[in-house]
Amino acid sequence: MAKQTRKKETEEPQPLSTWDRYQLASHKDRPGTIDYVQALFTEFTELHGDRSFGDDPAVICGLARFEGQPVMVIGQEMGKEPRERQLRNFGMMHPEGYRKALRLMNTASRFDIPVLVFVDTKGAYPGVGAEERGQSEAIARNLRDMYKLRVPVVVTVIGAGASGGALGIAVGDRLLMMENAWYNVISPEGCAAIIWGDPEEAKKNSPKSAEALRITAEENKKLGVIDEIIREPNGGAHLDQAGAIDSVREAIRRHLAELATLSPEQIIEKRFDKYRKIGIFSET
Repeated sequence: MAKQTRKKETEEPQPLSTWDRYQLASHKDRPGTIDYVQALFTEFTELHGDRSFGDDPAVICGLARFEGQPVMVIGQEMGKEPRERQLRNFGMMHPEGYRKALRLMNTASRFDIPVLVFVDTKGAYPGVGAEERGQSEAIARNLRDMYKLRVPVVVTVIGAGASGGALGIAVGDRLLMMENAWYNVISPEGCAAIIWGDPEEAKKNSPKSAEALRITAEENKKLGVIDEIIREPNGGAHLDQAGAIDSVREAIRRHLAELATLSPEQIIEKRFDKYRKIGIFSET
């Protein structure tokens, strides 16, 4: 487990490695979507089903009020206890989860309700059943249709953010990231398994993969992938859940207020521009 950032209140925090932050992102006491829903929202009403196959407990969706304002909440939930983690499939969504999320995002767009998304997954579920039900198509459709939502979409990466599993609900006007969260195309273990092949070598080299992948909030900010880093309490969000949640509250409040000044046409135009600029570079 990651080392503590300080021994005493009077000491300066020690710098964390990428691997430390990666481990903190999966700490069992770190606040998850359910914790944010309970603390940030009132009148939350969970909505279920994709109207095609079934419901997916890996993603929680529902209408709520954020400081009195109606919002649509979409969030991946890993669970904490073993039985809950199995029920939630460790936050790995099935196609019906992506379709449920998109159904409710479109509902929010139709009724002029902002969308708040919480990302926390190590990837979409890779099982045979998920592939048979169109996992890749469901994610691709979400990527396409989220660009066209006519309401503000604020996405917050609260823990893990891996691959299309995360991106499938993460196209937004503002992408925020907790200080000790991570966001990348693949997990360090998955990368190491591909490169080194041998399980023991992959395990040994996972920290090296984490560094090479540039998964941290700081690196994603430098690359222009995210818009803001939300600082966590010293030692990580798990040591002060209320403090971490208050920081998220303040960031969401501020970004929603900024986006509220834009027309639907401006929102869509700026969203397209935001993602077109990612990856642009110049050679000298």
